[in-house]
Amino acid sequence: MVTIDFRWMNMGETLRYAQGADTAIPALDGYPNYHYLTSPHGSGFAKLMLESGINRAKEIEAIDGSRRPVIAIRSSPWKAGHESNPWHDEFDMDHGHVRYFGDHKPGTLGIPGVTVGNRALMEAWPLHSGTSRAERVLAPPLLLFRAVPQVVDGTTRFKGYVEFCGVAVIERLEHVVQRDAESGESFPNIVLDLAVVTADDGDHIDMRWIDDRRNAEVTAEEALRYSPQSWQRWVQEGRSAIPLIRRRVLSSKVKSKAEQMPEPNTPGEQALHEVYRFFDGRKHSFELLAARVAGEVLRGSGATYHAGWLTRAGGDGGVDFVGRLDVGSLGSNTPLVVLGQAKCVIPGSSISPDQVARVVARLRRGWLGVFVTTGVFSRQAQIEVIDDQYPVVLVSGRALAEEVLRMAAASFNGDLRVMLEALVGEYPESVTQRRPEEILQA
Repeated sequence: MVTIDFRWMNMGETLRYAQGADTAIPALDGYPNYHYLTSPHGSGFAKLMLESGINRAKEIEAIDGSRRPVIAIRSSPWKAGHESNPWHDEFDMDHGHVRYFGDHKPGTLGIPGVTVGNRALMEAWPLHSGTSRAERVLAPPLLLFRAVPQVVDGTTRFKGYVEFCGVAVIERLEHVVQRDAESGESFPNIVLDLAVVTADDGDHIDMRWIDDRRNAEVTAEEALRYSPQSWQRWVQEGRSAIPLIRRRVLSSKVKSKAEQMPEPNTPGEQALHEVYRFFDGRKHSFELLAARVAGEVLRGSGATYHAGWLTRAGGDGGVDFVGRLDVGSLGSNTPLVVLGQAKCVIPGSSISPDQVARVVARLRRGWLGVFVTTGVFSRQAQIEVIDDQYPVVLVSGRALAEEVLRMAAASFNGDLRVMLEALVGEYPESVTQRRPEEILQA
């Protein structure tokens, strides 16, 4: 059973779009009813149709002047050309970017603005790029939808279902020349770069916002009351706010267990298990390998890494090794203290948020943390690092295996066992009792 919250349009949700659907019915065929969400029953508003790629709501004469309430954009991915035809819409929802082409067609006469859809977008562009709040408050929100096929009674239906992809601001509008893949005919068009803004808590849009924009008795300023906080910030600050309000999906940065482990039956998998077996029972020695791997990972960023020391067992307080990262050019750089944690666990075992938090708790302003393990980091541990913007580099079993194979190939003729035995021999001399900040004078 579909439960409809108070006319919230949820990001990523599939809606039933049927031309003749009753706006009083919340759900159709087990899906939220698009027309119920966009044109409330009894409001007197005309249905906001999606029959074209660009669908403009009728301009209204409100008490504070004229405005276009909203523009609905629909993309049909299966209508795009083959890979040899680059002219197709691109939806990168995880990073809040959509590249959308206008509705000028090969047989359309005249300049791009002669079509109804392109003209609506070209009229909206000066408001979206406006330098004043008075302009931006009038800018029509762009509601984005993608047509999505659904299997109904064993048959794939390409029409009648749309996915809500969010609300967007026009970042850029360009005039381009396209070439029709079938006829080879060239024709002018417009292309837009759209910034999808962050939705409110719950990843939804309150459709009362669009109702207000369609209501002639409500001013454009008053209509902001149900708009997302991100939209309100953009109206207030303009273009400079876009990087801060652009939709980002943390899951795009969160790695699955499979992504953090070497591929099965590969040298990487064999190496990771060999490392675990070698250090099982003498896991303090693993800290030196972790410190060396951390150095290689950090050097890969282009900065200069200086190895420091290992802390004494039992009194490390969440820190197993200390290093220094020099960021900048040779004549002008800044040194950063690096605090590292090492965990030699059964490959595939999960590192919890609490374990990562031990390193975070020891960091001071301007310091960097590194956590190296033969296991993987739990989803929640990764989300906390990303969401709270902790300066911690997470090195999972896969990255560890890749680095140790490179290290063995570079200095031990590819013999991983000999390299590990050499590290164990160096371990006692690498341990010392010093304060981390002393690395800055080293």
